[in-house]
Amino acid sequence: MKEPSVNVLGGPLEPCSRLPLTGFYRNGCCDTGPEDRGQHTVCALMTAEFLAMSKYLGNDLSTPRPEFGFAGLKPGDHWCLCAGRFLQAHQEGAAPQVRLAATHRRTLEVVPLDALMLYATDAP
Repeated sequence: MKEPSVNVLGGPLEPCSRLPLTGFYRNGCCDTGPEDRGQHTVCALMTAEFLAMSKYLGNDLSTPRPEFGFAGLKPGDHWCLCAGRFLQAHQEGAAPQVRLAATHRRTLEVVPLDALMLYATDAP
């Protein structure tokens, strides 16, 4: 069962991306629940720098995997990232931009709001 869909600003969680279809539940939103051990809760705008870092760290998001129905990500795509990976990218200076209204509130258990605000495309 997924968690209530509330964003880091306290409002309703907005969709992150339907093309490509993202989210742990593949519903276009960065919803989470007990099954989502990676906490895929940060709605991020992919950059070449972030995709290269993620691939280097062992999570290749850019290579198509048709057997999983995954076309691969490219710069400009929005995707629900793991909160821990976002925090790591922030610490490494390679964090992508984020949409706060589409980032689930559970992200705040891992990433401080002030860190997310540094990359927000929709800061209040």
